[in-house]
Amino acid sequence: MGSLYTAAASYLDARANGGRWLLRVEDLDRPREVAGAASGILRALEKFGFEWDGAVVRQSDRSEQYEAALRSLHERDLTFACSCSRLQLEDELRYPGTCRGRRAAVGLPTATRLRIESGLVPFTDRIQGNYRQDVAAAVGDIILRRRDQIFAYVLAVVVDDAAQGITHIVRGADLLDNTPRQIYLQRLLGASQPSYAHVPVLTEPDDSKLAKSRRSVHVSVDSPLPQLLAIFSLLGLAPPESLLAASVAEAWGWAACQWDIGNVPKRLNLRVSA
Repeated sequence: MGSLYTAAASYLDARANGGRWLLRVEDLDRPREVAGAASGILRALEKFGFEWDGAVVRQSDRSEQYEAALRSLHERDLTFACSCSRLQLEDELRYPGTCRGRRAAVGLPTATRLRIESGLVPFTDRIQGNYRQDVAAAVGDIILRRRDQIFAYVLAVVVDDAAQGITHIVRGADLLDNTPRQIYLQRLLGASQPSYAHVPVLTEPDDSKLAKSRRSVHVSVDSPLPQLLAIFSLLGLAPPESLLAASVAEAWGWAACQWDIGNVPKRLNLRVSA
């Protein structure tokens, strides 16, 4: 339900403002990918009436573009090799710069990290308001390619957003603190900064993320309309009872006409019965 909520907010914001809604499968971590999961997501989106513009982009097909971005950063001495394992860093609140000024250890797998310099990275979120972060103080030098040579999300998403000409991003607030890191990288790669809006993450009464909890609410593709109307309500809309007799397409049309991102709450607690 949390994923449907976020997707609906993104979709409505695009459709209400005459924008294009693009679909990207972020499948970089192939060893952890569940067989058939991506196709299942696409089928569910279709059942719920989502219509995306253009072809579906799969990050697993775009390694050459990520490699080119890494090469550009390396040529300007903005990256370095790091042999530190996750176990070695598990007690650190931020990357301490262990490998920043030394040669990479011979014979050990290495990650590629971006040199992060201190300084605040501010931006204004359309829902959450003003936000800023000193990336160096918060997390230190960030990983762009892991020790297993899988490209990191932060690199892939910045490269893809630029390539697709993304102007507006609507996503979950669990990525709010990741945004300054993306903006930092956008500046280094000469990419435009999109406008951001982070919808609240659906949570349990104890503030745990609903999608991660034992009571996570699953959507049913067999009855999309009532679930869509519930989602619309959570997004600050007030669907009339007459929509219960409407088609899914008609429900989307009504919601797009009513959409106002200013009505989306900053925080939202979804109480789920046990």
